[in-house]
Amino acid sequence: MSFIFKSRLIKALLTALLTTSILTACGFQLRGDYLLDDDLQTLYVSSSDVHGELTRLVKLTLTHNQVKVLKRSKADVPELRIVSDNLDRRTLSLFSNGQVAEYELIYSVHYQVRFSGEDAKDFRFELYRDYQDDPNLALAKSRELSLLLSEMRTSAADKILRDLARIQP
Repeated sequence: MSFIFKSRLIKALLTALLTTSILTACGFQLRGDYLLDDDLQTLYVSSSDVHGELTRLVKLTLTHNQVKVLKRSKADVPELRIVSDNLDRRTLSLFSNGQVAEYELIYSVHYQVRFSGEDAKDFRFELYRDYQDDPNLALAKSRELSLLLSEMRTSAADKILRDLARIQP
């Protein structure tokens, strides 16, 4: 083998090794399909806010994972009911002039899963994110808050699906 070929091979191997090390160090993992129980392969999703963003994301996430989402309730089909989702915030720090510098955003979700002939199983969880406010950049910070809330809703939809994968009817 020629010297140029060997050096290219070594560079390619080092690049692959470096890329793998970086991805592993940051906690990156490939996510596969969620393995839901056979009884949960068809669901009816209801919500107090039928057109809410979380409801839409949950239905979309379920559909992407090959779960059939019914438009109408049936007696023998499990129901996923999104009872509530709320955003609260708690002050973490203040500027010297007394204005809030940093918030902790708390996104709370309450949902139920009901199988035919059984009582509903209750689930609740909270997601937390820090948000730094700056009154001088109100428009940009408003957009950042909107994106952060969208990310939290997406994380909540994924968490609901992970929880469903653990349920044994």
